[in-house]
Amino acid sequence: MNLTISGHHLELTPAIREYVQGKLERIKRHFDHVIDIAVILTVDNLPEKEKRQRAEINLRVRGKDIHVESIANNLYAAIDTLVDKLDRQVIKYKTKQQDHQHDAIKRLPDESDAVAS
Repeated sequence: MNLTISGHHLELTPAIREYVQGKLERIKRHFDHVIDIAVILTVDNLPEKEKRQRAEINLRVRGKDIHVESIANNLYAAIDTLVDKLDRQVIKYKTKQQDHQHDAIKRLPDESDAVAS
């Protein structure tokens, strides 16, 4: 798995980097077939004099790219919300993959049905 963390208009401190890596461990626990993760942390200066913190993630798994974005007043809150959204999408993708594989097995004719005919 390749992890890239970048910051726009923001200096990435080791504390922020460790925080993001710690939060992504939750995703790895649910689904370990991740190819690539790209995290972008941004501080937007708005004309209303309110700083808005944004966190984005692009997660590549086999057959799908998952993009999630979160905006908050605090960068750590944006990262928390981002990981929660990503966790839900990864679990949804994982259950779809598992259900798809089981459907193929269910459709195979049973040997006892073939003998009874």
